[in-house]
Amino acid sequence: MTHRYWLIRGYNGNEKIFETKARYSYFSENQVKCLLKAMASKLGLDLNQMVGAFAGKQCRISNTLLAVRSDANKGMLICGQDPYFTATIVVDEES
Repeated sequence: MTHRYWLIRGYNGNEKIFETKARYSYFSENQVKCLLKAMASKLGLDLNQMVGAFAGKQCRISNTLLAVRSDANKGMLICGQDPYFTATIVVDEES
């Protein structure tokens, strides 16, 4: 039987600082994007940067520090700068 999981990792530079797997069916892609934003903001932004990340794009205080990027070649979602967090879908085979 196969199971799909979200593999969620955090990195500070090249150093892995976090890793967990969660059942794919437990999270929509939108929920995973929100989770990545929350993790990146908690560990990487001060309060003013967080305000700017949620401000409208036309505001002068707006920034893209919590933009979730997609790497289609790796099938990966990425959020944050340093630290940054990734999520990929992995398949585990059970014997």
